[in-house]
Amino acid sequence: MAIETAPFPLAPTADAGKMKEFGRYVSISSVSLVANATSRIVKDVHPGKLTPEQLEEVKELLYKHGALLFPNVVVTPEEQYALTKAFDPQSENYGHGNNKTGETKKSILHPDLKTIPRVPQVQLIGNGTVYNHEGLAEAKLKHPHHKTFHANAISDEDEEKGYTRFYRWHIDAALYDLEPPKVTTLYGLKVPRGPSQICRYDDGTGDELPVPLGTTAFVCGATMFDILPPELKSLAVRSKVRYAPHPYVWMAPARSNTTGLGLLTENKELALSELPEWSEDKIKVLPMLWKNPVTGLLHYQVHPSGAAAIEVAPLPEGANREGALYPDGATITDLKEVRDLLYKMQRPGIAPSLVYAHDWNELDFVLFHNRGVLHSVVGAFKPDQVRAFHQCNLAASDTPAGPSEEDVKKYA
Repeated sequence: MAIETAPFPLAPTADAGKMKEFGRYVSISSVSLVANATSRIVKDVHPGKLTPEQLEEVKELLYKHGALLFPNVVVTPEEQYALTKAFDPQSENYGHGNNKTGETKKSILHPDLKTIPRVPQVQLIGNGTVYNHEGLAEAKLKHPHHKTFHANAISDEDEEKGYTRFYRWHIDAALYDLEPPKVTTLYGLKVPRGPSQICRYDDGTGDELPVPLGTTAFVCGATMFDILPPELKSLAVRSKVRYAPHPYVWMAPARSNTTGLGLLTENKELALSELPEWSEDKIKVLPMLWKNPVTGLLHYQVHPSGAAAIEVAPLPEGANREGALYPDGATITDLKEVRDLLYKMQRPGIAPSLVYAHDWNELDFVLFHNRGVLHSVVGAFKPDQVRAFHQCNLAASDTPAGPSEEDVKKYA
């Protein structure tokens, strides 16, 4: 029997036409959890105990819909790791390297992750202090706050009124040496409740998005590409992004703009000579567009904060050159130009109408297609609001597939 699903409920702000395929509930014990559920739901589909046939269905569902939610399930770290690995059986290490995030004190990821000792591919993330948890006697967790990363922050007064921001739009990936994970799994163990917040873009547009407290925000990379005008689609289909070596160390002194989408260019990045030892052959140069293995769609998948250069191929022979950007190809190394161009291409894709903001409940188990969506931490917790999640993603065994020759001809 095929697994039946129900769509994620769309917020009033959502563009229903563009968001209708994003996200599906699986194995729902109560249909009342889902708005507008019209079909019967198969119960007892446990993410840690899938049959081989169910696993193949789950894979196809994830690549088609970008994110899946199994609500109210008990999942062990071993089961979470096993399911994450099932999407890429040759993968083994956590996406940033097992036990590596805590070793690089200068990395901006250092405060956010604690490794589960017996399953080092699974990380404990959250807020507040957690005791006697999966082999960790005491873990002091810190929910990322935009005040530590943005060039300017929302005032304390406005934060008390419930305003917040996206922290950092990103893909889960080391972006150096290791390949970007195919899937990330997130498991909500302890979820503090509180009033909803208003996420402000603060970029002069007036854009705002009502969000649940501590939401994870998602946008679809395929939609981000689809809404681009023809000249930017042509550029995207011909481009690759070169990331900085050890990008999370490199970017640590820099600060983000107000939308959390990329960095301001203030010459604050570390010089290459100040980075941990690195080698040219481990630098990642990845397509700007990643091809979905099930739908064949092209997803705009760029981590804007880590990007150091853009390599543009020339237009193919016979292509219309009118209005084309960089028709003869280019290597763009000016950091401001790189960031401005990426921002121009990505900002429309994080419009309020295109963001899914997940309202976490305890024992929510979420999978998302890390090669098909961008996501961001959102919101702020008080020190006594304890939150505990398990996160797992694995450095992939292959490089993301970029546009085919036919794709280039179609869009260039």
